[in-house]
Amino acid sequence: MGSAVAVVVTRAEAADGPLSTQLRSLGLNVLLWPAVRTAPAAGNALERALARIQDFDWIVFTSRHAVTAVIRWLPRLPPGVRVAAIGRATAQVLRHRGFSVDLLPNDANAAALVDAFATQGCAGAKILYPASSRALPMISQGLTQLGAEVHQVEGYRTEAALLDADDCRAWIEREVIGAVTFASPSAVIELERALGLPHFTRLLAQAAVVAIGPTTARALAERGRTAVLAETATLSGLANTTQRLLQTRP
Repeated sequence: MGSAVAVVVTRAEAADGPLSTQLRSLGLNVLLWPAVRTAPAAGNALERALARIQDFDWIVFTSRHAVTAVIRWLPRLPPGVRVAAIGRATAQVLRHRGFSVDLLPNDANAAALVDAFATQGCAGAKILYPASSRALPMISQGLTQLGAEVHQVEGYRTEAALLDADDCRAWIEREVIGAVTFASPSAVIELERALGLPHFTRLLAQAAVVAIGPTTARALAERGRTAVLAETATLSGLANTTQRLLQTRP
């Protein structure tokens, strides 16, 4: 692995963000191409739902962005409202904010959360789910099928970020990109849109493609590229898998 080989980070983070920092700590050069950004939710559906939080049995968090959105209006949960989370990073943020995490599946994905609720039992439970504006329906549908009453509200918006597409295309033309990391389907969609299909296709052809989980990998498969799944659905897993791939590539 030559020192000039670069790794693209497409998630919404600053230059000192967690994934970029971990990749650099592993000796990798990082190109920060945040294809998406988060923004406050449109409307006040979340605020209205949290005003009656005592009516719910559970609140489900699938990202740290949802935690940030909720604590803006509700720094503490009333007794009796339990918390479910996807991912250790989300759980860590919740605990740092003083929230107990009552349900945390081993795998950080929607299917694992639904399976955990199936084991726990949630028939008749009222569940609040503050979600991304682009959240897929798997959680709401899965919990509803288990007999829960799910109230999904927009907790935050996921939007396209402003990328310097010409600079990104110049890096692709140089053919020094060894890997591209994706932490969400939205990042796949928006990077393709920003680069244009020819350069996006060329990027995925010349670099190892690493996805944080199966939903993100599915978005890449729909575009004709089989991604390598991170060893664990965490940023650390994404970083470690990327390093391993680059070490073994010819």
